[in-house]
Amino acid sequence: MAPRPRVAVLVFPGSNDDRDAARALRLLGAEPVLVWHGEEELPDVQAVVVPGGFSYGDYLRCGAIARFSPAMGAVIHFADGGGLVFGICNGFQILAEAGLLPGVLRANASLEFLCRDVPLVVERGDLPFTSRCDPGQELTIPIKCGEGAWYGEVPGEQVVLRYAGDNPTGAVGGVAGVCNEEGNVMGLMPHPEHAVDPLLGSADGALLLGSLVEAAGRRVVVMR
Repeated sequence: MAPRPRVAVLVFPGSNDDRDAARALRLLGAEPVLVWHGEEELPDVQAVVVPGGFSYGDYLRCGAIARFSPAMGAVIHFADGGGLVFGICNGFQILAEAGLLPGVLRANASLEFLCRDVPLVVERGDLPFTSRCDPGQELTIPIKCGEGAWYGEVPGEQVVLRYAGDNPTGAVGGVAGVCNEEGNVMGLMPHPEHAVDPLLGSADGALLLGSLVEAAGRRVVVMR
């Protein structure tokens, strides 16, 4: 059997979706490795997930303090070297604060915390995070955020997913997920780790996390 790719899952004070992300990755064939925010180096991994939650209590701005954690220095170095990095909700906010992704995340237009399934449209199926998807495909994935409105100049081909139908957060251009120019870093406001089991209403999140696990698995082969 091919070795399971190792995927780091960062843990900050206030993270509350780290174990959920680790469980989803394990179900999809990866070996998750929890990494405390104070670690200055990453272990031997083939990908990194920055999970959702309320890092450092969301003081100042969501992700603004976490961006300066020692572990994020290692993540930035990993990403600059072409490593695969996937930020989910608060993780998206952290990656944007760190300058790894375009734009910023602001308060939802409704000024309310949102927690419900939302339909998304896949804009790109050629990324390590979307290889199991087709452009134009609609996914159902839950969202749970108070500051999920992406704001910035719509980055053209860097848009990975948009909200279908209504725009629950009020994000510019209906943007739900973006990637960096190189395509190895992605952020997504909805939570794919909560959509890997049909019993929970949808397994569409497995298409995204499964794509990441497959891409990480190919890096294991290359490194060997």
